[in-house]
Amino acid sequence: MGGHGYESGRLNLPFVGISTFGKRPYVEDWSRIEADVAILGAPFDFGTQFRPGARFGPRAVREASTLFSFGHAGAYDHEDDATYLGSDVRIVDIGDADIVHTDTERSHANIEAGVRAILKARALPVVIGGDHSVNIPCIRAFEGQDPVHILQIDAHLDFVDERHGVRHGHGNPMRRAAEKGYVTGLTQLGIRNVSSTAKEGYDAARKMGADILSVRQVRKLGAEAVLARIPKGARLYVTIDIDGFCPSIAPGTGTPSHGGFLYYEVLELLQGAARAHDIVGIDLVEVAPDYDPSGSTAILAAQVLLNFLGFIFHERDKAAGAPA
Repeated sequence: MGGHGYESGRLNLPFVGISTFGKRPYVEDWSRIEADVAILGAPFDFGTQFRPGARFGPRAVREASTLFSFGHAGAYDHEDDATYLGSDVRIVDIGDADIVHTDTERSHANIEAGVRAILKARALPVVIGGDHSVNIPCIRAFEGQDPVHILQIDAHLDFVDERHGVRHGHGNPMRRAAEKGYVTGLTQLGIRNVSSTAKEGYDAARKMGADILSVRQVRKLGAEAVLARIPKGARLYVTIDIDGFCPSIAPGTGTPSHGGFLYYEVLELLQGAARAHDIVGIDLVEVAPDYDPSGSTAILAAQVLLNFLGFIFHERDKAAGAPA
């Protein structure tokens, strides 16, 4: 039992204590972030066009993440024969960006400020939404950084330019990202069925450097072949919309779309991406817990994020230990 922290005399079970992400330390002062990973909540859902509720996503995902907070020695995966997220990986939770109700621009600016603070601290930003419009300030924060390629897992293309004057809603983020000179391209996976974007949106996305694959196309190609389509050596920003998963396992979202990915399909894509690329930012969005009384959607979101972080730092450790 040594090394798990139980020697201190406390079990610190998941339902005990404050629900920071994974029960990691809370850092209130954004000028004093000293960590490898910093979690930022973005409880904003004014960009939704149908069912609200994703503003409660960060709280739900944090609470769900306590399920995976037993001990302090990391998590051993017998399939990979690897221990992930040991005590050497410093993860902190910096709380939420301030949201100003009905004011998209001020709320987005506060989210951007949080991501910029994380980047300034040379930590990996992990943002929990909130609706998918929170990706817009996340990508803005990378201005002045080295170029990034965006890997999107989603049911919807999110490439609307403008609709009734709205340019910063949850249907716009990938279009806004593609307009940035430091975004080199987009790989959009899981896009399917009746989407929010007309044919012109798909045409515009491809013209602006997007590679678009449906769930069925991803399954036919396989994870390895799909990942091979991403430019070699690209720095990856990964945005995960929970509706990219099938609502049979993730019903807690505002715009569910049947026929989505299953858990291991996404996990294999993320593990492969971590092996081949430097992951420089992550957001996970559109968890709306009130639509899932079981809580399984939030648990899925927490499990995906923790596994992905494990993959990322396992690969970084391997790279650091490789002979020169």
